[in-house]
Amino acid sequence: MIDRLNASLNVMQHSLNLRAERQEVLSANIANADTPGYKARDFDFKSELDRVVNQGRAEGQSGLSLSMTSSRHIPAQAGGSVGGIDMLYRNPTQPSLDGNTVDMDMERVNFADNAVHYQADVQFLTSRLQGLKNAMQRES
Repeated sequence: MIDRLNASLNVMQHSLNLRAERQEVLSANIANADTPGYKARDFDFKSELDRVVNQGRAEGQSGLSLSMTSSRHIPAQAGGSVGGIDMLYRNPTQPSLDGNTVDMDMERVNFADNAVHYQADVQFLTSRLQGLKNAMQRES
């Protein structure tokens, strides 16, 4: 029973973490809408959640690691991922002349959609925890 509860709460935790990371990526796209040459990034939420739930993700795990040939080197990570998530470039529907691929309409829609899903996940988790709390309280 406790294992099922823990697994369920872990899925919700991973979902909320991925939603928060996606919100940061989308807000970076919006912030760089006027930056020449900026390429809009995003990731597929469903496939990343499936990957995280099936494989698990160690705390602080990142993408590719770079080899260090000296103890004085600073540890770094390759640029293909953020927080262990494989980032994808967005294909622009109408590329701009300055090379920027941010479509503000699409970014706003994705940002709002992600925010609504994040709020729904929080409400679902809150109601689930409230139900558990009610089940554990003694009846008067």
